[in-house]
Amino acid sequence: MQRRLSAILSADMVGYSRLMEADEQDTIARQKRHRSTVMDPKISQYGGRIVKTMGDGLLVEFSSTVDAVRCALEIQRAVAECDADIAEGSRIRYRVGVNLGDISIDGDDVLGDGVNVAARLEGLSPPGGICISDIVYQTLQGKLAEPFTDIGEQALKNMSRKVRVWQWAPERPAPLAGSAASISNKPSIAVLPFTNMSGDADQEYFSDGITEDIITELSRFPDLFVVARNSSFSYKKKPTKVQDIGKDLGVGYVVEGSVRKAAQRVRITVQLIEVLSGNHIWAERYDRDLKDVFELQDEITRTITAVLPIRLQVALIESARQKPSENLSAYDYYLRARWLFDRTSEKMTEVLDLLSEAIRIDPGCAHAYAMMARAQAYSVFTFSPVGGDPTALASENIERALALGSGDHYIHTMAGHVYLICGQYDLASLHSEKALALNPNDFSALVTSGFITAYLGDHERGIDRMPEALAHDPLAPDNLSEDLAEAYYMRGEYEKTIEIYQRWQNPPVHMYTHLAACYAQLDRWDDVQRVVAIFRKECPKDADFASYAAAHARICKRPEDADHWLDGYRKAGLLK
Repeated sequence: MQRRLSAILSADMVGYSRLMEADEQDTIARQKRHRSTVMDPKISQYGGRIVKTMGDGLLVEFSSTVDAVRCALEIQRAVAECDADIAEGSRIRYRVGVNLGDISIDGDDVLGDGVNVAARLEGLSPPGGICISDIVYQTLQGKLAEPFTDIGEQALKNMSRKVRVWQWAPERPAPLAGSAASISNKPSIAVLPFTNMSGDADQEYFSDGITEDIITELSRFPDLFVVARNSSFSYKKKPTKVQDIGKDLGVGYVVEGSVRKAAQRVRITVQLIEVLSGNHIWAERYDRDLKDVFELQDEITRTITAVLPIRLQVALIESARQKPSENLSAYDYYLRARWLFDRTSEKMTEVLDLLSEAIRIDPGCAHAYAMMARAQAYSVFTFSPVGGDPTALASENIERALALGSGDHYIHTMAGHVYLICGQYDLASLHSEKALALNPNDFSALVTSGFITAYLGDHERGIDRMPEALAHDPLAPDNLSEDLAEAYYMRGEYEKTIEIYQRWQNPPVHMYTHLAACYAQLDRWDDVQRVVAIFRKECPKDADFASYAAAHARICKRPEDADHWLDGYRKAGLLK
């Protein structure tokens, strides 16, 4: 066999089986039109040789990597333009992979590792996009200005070594004015029909009902792209690999589950899978009594949709934290900031720097403005407030966020926090209730609503809301449990407050002042001295506790609640 160094382009149609099943004649006709008017002429223009076609894809050899990538870019843009007037779910899109390698020549065919890598790269490409190996990327320097993103070293199927991969994705259309879709690169997810394992065809409605409800409720999260029911249900009772489904539907994550009914008990399993790696990010099993079918269906739906977005966000944050900083998008910077904010109150400056970078990259990033407002407002409790007047800065940024994402429950949740810290109680209540109305399943919206309700004076109602939300996710950040602890303090249940705080792994320094207030109210003076000593040792040397106490009192709508906190601080010797 002869050998030569060549650039290999591998292309494959996205969702070929689904499109053929929906309308075989139309799919074949449009595929032929793409080949005759776009693909074949472009390949000829750039000196490519079509080695073979494989029904929904083709393999092309080029003598130049620059020509191969230019050809791929022009094909992708031209195909997108051809199908621009067709409904989103029916458009034809291709994935393309390009590699440079030593290949073997067998007649008109080409073989070898260089070809195999190109095919694997194509599988990593987003719909309408291109993935290239690092060796190809290096040859493009100074010759192409197209923005390829480093997605790191990837494990390719049936290959022992990892390959560093660079990705080009088609531009997304700009969001409409006032749209909540202010963060690009939304995580995409498909919920597959839950499998009925009961052996009873009459129970099919139950498993289908849970699937449909989860799709509907997940669609309330504007920072998720959720595949519609019809597309998900096209895989019902079809033994299809998760990776193939992800490739067909263009999603990064898949939810699958099963329902098994026996006597008056039902067992439901659910798992969240990352398509690219095949890793199970989260799995859970629910065993319930089958009393009221519809009530059970609602309960399971609420439980899954409260936890699943959190698990998905954790996975996204971990991915963002592992990326080199020079290749981060606005969304990645926002995720890094959120991770830091949830775990420490001592790095507000770093949090704000990350959010500022997100906004620099994407001035329409409503979530970044909302998190920035929350961080600025919250800094009044960190003994290192940011800016001359953190609450004024926070008010400005939350208004920007609301203007960009008025229909986003997360924005309203952040607004509730900010306005409460600013002492604007009516606005805090208004936005908290709006967040719940927009998405009653969101974990943070539920906890925030309870926290705000308690600080507005209705301790009972506030406490009723929070434990139910916290019970959904035992791995929630400790700072969310603090909201419940403070509500218990205001109700005079100091032992419960102490119990919550003692579970913290890395508590913020201000927590010790809350503990001191609890111990003082219980006349446990040895404990008061112990935690006050920890506070004085760990807080900044220039800490102004009087300002902290005043800010804490300000978030209490009722004077008696403010006095309750100040009384605890005075008894503990923290205030005069």
